[in-house]
Amino acid sequence: MPWRLEDIDLSRIERNLVRDDETLFYLLCSASFIESGSDLYTRNLVNYYQDDQDVAGWLGQHWEQEELQHGRALRAYIEHVWPEFDWQAAFDSFFDEYSRRCTLEEFEPTRALELAARCVVEMGTATLYRSLAEYAAEPVLREITTNIRTDEVRHYKYFYLYFNRYNTLEGNGRVKVLGALVRRLLEIRNDDAECAIRHVLNHRHPEHANDKAWIERINADARRLVQRNVSADMSVKMFLKPLNLPARVLNGIEPPLARMVHYALR
Repeated sequence: MPWRLEDIDLSRIERNLVRDDETLFYLLCSASFIESGSDLYTRNLVNYYQDDQDVAGWLGQHWEQEELQHGRALRAYIEHVWPEFDWQAAFDSFFDEYSRRCTLEEFEPTRALELAARCVVEMGTATLYRSLAEYAAEPVLREITTNIRTDEVRHYKYFYLYFNRYNTLEGNGRVKVLGALVRRLLEIRNDDAECAIRHVLNHRHPEHANDKAWIERINADARRLVQRNVSADMSVKMFLKPLNLPARVLNGIEPPLARMVHYALR
């Protein structure tokens, strides 16, 4: 582990700086749920690459362990700042729904294209945690989100490395790779985060359980928080990298794709 939750002194948390930030609460809770369910997604990925000891080994021994630590760190932070929130009960209800939709059928049809798609997911998470670190006025939260963001960038580099290895074998052209990137980019705005926020709301304010207007307001507030603190240039570069475009082509294709990345991150 590049860092350990046990080495972070949670007693240093300045609760007064974050306690009343409802949007931050929902963002941290939804992120903690998805990170804490990553062992399910890892099993699917390991099955997909089961005959590749390098990829499957890294996924199981490094990626999964670091993702689960992200979930534990965010949960520990939430339980220090908002101890009245029953994290475990809310997560259990979320995971019951989430686990039914997290299947191999959602994967891209080839191994190289799935690895390209994973680059997009890591781009999205790196962007989220960078924006949270920029936003955070509370020092311990800034430390945790900076650590997670660094992990996510490193994960991106591994997925990109494995993508190049597989794409050399598969020979997918840029059009196919772009299709995989765009499909996964548009799914950044899918209902995983909405699902997590819905279950947080149902336990935080049961009187508003499954209230679509409340859920949409929370989602909109969360998107605005991230957008105000996002590094769009970094995100666009990470999105475009698997295309391995020459500079002259990149200059022409970057503006419309940049708009698409900005839309997905809003």
